Amino acid sequence: MFESEFKIRVRYSETDQMGFVYYGNYAQYYEVARVEALRSIGASYKELEKSGIMMPVVQMNICFKKPAHYDDELIIKTKISKKPDVKMQFYYEIYCDDNLLNTAETILVFVDKNTMRPCHCPEWFLDLFSGFNLLT
Repeated sequence: MFESEFKIRVRYSETDQMGFVYYGNYAQYYEVARVEALRSIGASYKELEKSGIMMPVVQMNICFKKPAHYDDELIIKTKISKKPDVKMQFYYEIYCDDNLLNTAETILVFVDKNTMRPCHCPEWFLDLFSGFNLLT
């Protein structure tokens, strides 16, 4: 399994009238954590797109347990347990002060930029995960 951690502090503009992080902002938190997790092993969305591959999110599931508030420092744990193929699954846990706030999963699909059709993960991208014990 591959795991990564990323920290982010909740900004005032990300909260709602109740003082909680607005639920729609979690998708951005997951995106930032996902990009940084991939960057930590040498994968770059920019390079992927230059090579003609895009990765749209096709599914996102979130389970809210506790709210996050303004100025909380959040720790986002990103996990990958399966080798990428045509799709790639990411799992997330968000913590504040050792309290689990929510869990989530996103599924992204590798898409050929020219045809907008699903395609297999590029070999160079897959090779970046060779050092991790991922399920097939």
